[in-house]
Amino acid sequence: MPYVKIEVTREGATREQKAALIKGATELLVQVLNKNPATTFVVIDEVDTDNWGIAGETVTSLRKRAL
Repeated sequence: MPYVKIEVTREGATREQKAALIKGATELLVQVLNKNPATTFVVIDEVDTDNWGIAGETVTSLRKRAL
């Protein structure tokens, strides 16, 4: 029973894009590890950029500075 967790920043991934991620991750586990898609779970967590840090700074701050 595979469980895949995908975390991305919350910046407008569409419903279609998230569906494609779920489908693709499931298909990969079927192809590579011969897992049953009926028992393969994929969860996408969207994290606010204020809650995601890189090198001691939030992604929000880094992106504001890059503008």
